[in-house]
Amino acid sequence: MYRGTTRSWHDKVMVQNAPNLYPWSGAMERPMRLKSAIWVAAYVRRCNIEGAFAAVRRRGAEDAGAIFIKVNRLDGTAELFAPAPQSAFDDARPADRAFSRSFGKEPVPEQKVEDKLAKETSFDPDVWIVEVEDRGGRHFIDNVVT
Repeated sequence: MYRGTTRSWHDKVMVQNAPNLYPWSGAMERPMRLKSAIWVAAYVRRCNIEGAFAAVRRRGAEDAGAIFIKVNRLDGTAELFAPAPQSAFDDARPADRAFSRSFGKEPVPEQKVEDKLAKETSFDPDVWIVEVEDRGGRHFIDNVVT
C-alpha cells in the first residue's frame, strides 16, 4: 500500500493504464500530437537541408510549448509565424501543427517582429522561437492558415 492512501499498487497501475486496458472508453480516439522538441528539431533539419539557415533561439517546454517561427530576410525585414488559433485546425487532422502569419503576407521591419516576440515571451515563458534566415523568405511550413 502507498502511505496515506488506500489504493494498492495494483489499483494505481490499473488507473494509469486505463486508456490502454479499456479501448472502448473513448480515450484512444484522440490522436497524439508530436512533442514540440521533436517537431522543432525536424523543422530545423528540413530548413538546413533546403539551403536556409535555421536555429533555435529559445527553447521552450519540451512537450507542448508554443512555437514561433521568425523568417529573417536579411534586408532588415522579417515575417513571423505564430501558432494558429484553435478554430483554424482541420477536423480530419487535429494533431497537425498549424501556423498563421502575425503581420500579414508582406514582410515588416525586423524590430516589429522582435517586439512581438518579446511580448509573447513575457506572457508565456515556455515558447519556442526558431529563426530562419533566407533572402527569398522561404518558410518551409506545411500548414499556414490565413
